[in-house]
Amino acid sequence: MSGLTAPLRRATAVARGSLSTKLTLFYSLLFAMAVALILVGAKTGISRNAEHMIRSEMAASAKVFDQVAAMRYAQLGDASTVLAGDFGFRSAVATDDAPTIGSALDSLRSRLQLDQAFFVSVDGTVIGYRGQLTASDTDELLSALQDGRARGVLRIGKTRFNAAASPVKAPVTFGWVVFGNALDAREMAQLGKLSPIDLAPRIVPAATLTTTERSGATSERDAHGERILRQASPIASFRRDEPQMLLLQHSVTKALNDYRPMLWLLLGCGIIGVVLAGAGSFLLARRITRPIIVLKTAAMHVAKGDYTQVAVTTDDELGDLAVSFNQMVDDIGARERQITHMALHDGLTGLANRILLREHLSATFGRIGNGRRQALFCLDLDQFKVVNDTLGHPTGDALLCEIARRLGTFAGSGFVARLGGDEFALVLSEDHRTFDRLAHELIRMVAEPCIVNGHRIVPGTSVGIAILGDDGSDPVTLAKNADLALYRAKHDGRGGYRFFEAAMDAEARKRRQMELDLHDAIALGQLSLMFQPLFDLSEARVTAFEALLRWNHPVRGLVPPLEFIPLAEDTGLIVPIGEWVIREACRVARAWPEHVRVAVNVSPVQFRNPGLAAVILQALSESGLPPQRLELEITESLFIDNPAATLASLHSLRALGVRVALDDFGTGYSSLSYLRAFPFDKIKIDRSFIIDLLNGDGATAIIKSITTLAEALGMETTAEGVETSDQLDILREQGCSHIQGYYFSKPIFERDVRRMLDDAHQGMTRLSA
Repeated sequence: MSGLTAPLRRATAVARGSLSTKLTLFYSLLFAMAVALILVGAKTGISRNAEHMIRSEMAASAKVFDQVAAMRYAQLGDASTVLAGDFGFRSAVATDDAPTIGSALDSLRSRLQLDQAFFVSVDGTVIGYRGQLTASDTDELLSALQDGRARGVLRIGKTRFNAAASPVKAPVTFGWVVFGNALDAREMAQLGKLSPIDLAPRIVPAATLTTTERSGATSERDAHGERILRQASPIASFRRDEPQMLLLQHSVTKALNDYRPMLWLLLGCGIIGVVLAGAGSFLLARRITRPIIVLKTAAMHVAKGDYTQVAVTTDDELGDLAVSFNQMVDDIGARERQITHMALHDGLTGLANRILLREHLSATFGRIGNGRRQALFCLDLDQFKVVNDTLGHPTGDALLCEIARRLGTFAGSGFVARLGGDEFALVLSEDHRTFDRLAHELIRMVAEPCIVNGHRIVPGTSVGIAILGDDGSDPVTLAKNADLALYRAKHDGRGGYRFFEAAMDAEARKRRQMELDLHDAIALGQLSLMFQPLFDLSEARVTAFEALLRWNHPVRGLVPPLEFIPLAEDTGLIVPIGEWVIREACRVARAWPEHVRVAVNVSPVQFRNPGLAAVILQALSESGLPPQRLELEITESLFIDNPAATLASLHSLRALGVRVALDDFGTGYSSLSYLRAFPFDKIKIDRSFIIDLLNGDGATAIIKSITTLAEALGMETTAEGVETSDQLDILREQGCSHIQGYYFSKPIFERDVRRMLDDAHQGMTRLSA
């Protein structure tokens, strides 16, 4: 029996019996097949050996029979020669003394124990033959003697004789002395005794045999289901026209019958062996399967999470298997605990992840009635992307770990999780501090400077707060509302916090619906362009139109650009929308006079798209608009994140032949280094300076500085938002080269552009007024 035992449960008898039965049947069948092969091999070997033995005996017996026949022919021949040479007998033959001839033949027949001894004269007279001779037999015998036949089988009537003949000469041939013994059953039996097996020799005419048999080869015949081996050999014959052959035959079937007892004995032993093998296999199978069933039962418990082990009391292979199984169970448990920890925790900081946060919130919702209010604080780091881009991702990861450590310390017994990227979440209770105070302290704690990888970093954060129960009754809703509050906090300004309000959800829904509608705006033809003219003060004519995007929603009506443009930038829809604007603007401008350009605003998101240059080339190619008539307007904010990449992209656009203008110049990010690094074609002065022109607070001096700088660098200047003649006069005096605003024209439709260009005289009069 095995040394394995189940510590908790035993396997069922059905499972054990199934495997044991299979093994028993397998080994029993295997042994039975071996016995069957032995029996088949024994039978085949015996059959082949018996057949070979019979063939060998036939060949040997044929030679023996030939030798015996030759010896008997020699004896008969010698006796007949002696008689034929006797002087008295020759005298009796010469004198035709029949009684003397007959007496001599009878005497010799008795003395030599011959069946026949007779004399045949040359005229056919036969003396001394015992029996009746027909005329035909006499003629055939005489013919054979005259042909010189002296030895062989002689057939007279239906009787065959071994015969020998000698001529009687005195000195001429008077006749022949013929001696013979009948080849009857007794004689054939005597011949058969010369072989160790019964070959049943007999003399048959050659004409009665097949061609194969006449050739002397051994052949096989089927006689009533019995296999007979036959072999014929030629023998001497007195008659040339009737050759005789010695036929030997033996039954293979009867020869094999002698071996049947041995085969039955082998079969009986084989059956007994199969039974013994089956019994032994069953016992062996039970010995093997019992510990396997124990292992199977333990494995099923492991699959259910119950890390059952098996006891080991032997040191054989099964014991080694049990030891390995127990080690495997330990390893599986350790790996499962590790996998579970990895599935529920963040790999970088070791904090709980979003899944574990959801489970924690679910459990917390079940304990809401304990009198303590709890809230979910969602926060992310301000300008974390700048840290990654400037100091590298290893430093960014180290900063995240430092923030995680601070949050863990701050939360105390609370719950802290990292949601991904630079987003974190805390579940805190309002015990001794209000949620407002917790938020203030949290922001202040995160904002404390730290040294990370040798770099001094001052992190910042924005916080969104959702109260359990009040702002959500399930983890999903609560997390969504905390995210909405965080979004509003970031929107209102970095470094602050906001509590969730119901209006935020409505606003988010509205924003989401607008995003869905914006997806379909291009395909449904809801987007259109309007054009606001730019006037050249020196030439007193329109030299360009700025393309302005409009969205005519079927339900909301005309949606202000300030509402949907930021949404398009946040969702990435600004890229396909911007492509459509560029294509449409080029198509429309192709029909304008050659001195009139079209200006298109390029969003920072669209500008960073690597396919922008290809879009511009395709739009110019499709419309046929010359590159110099397309002007791209970019903002100064592009230079904040990556100035080098921005300058490289600007030079690639300039290489296409298009014009580049710097829009909203002077709004807070201006740097003279940008103007020196890239030769813009135009600087557009922000409308905030134009509004302040009449207030006398220094706006005029700023505009004068900008126009002077632009003139020195060979750039044009355009003043945006001109609405009065006084503003126009000041701008003309300060050297501004172009104006744009409601003073001259609001944005107009495509169909009105041609009318405005045709009415150029009125415009020139108004500008010169």
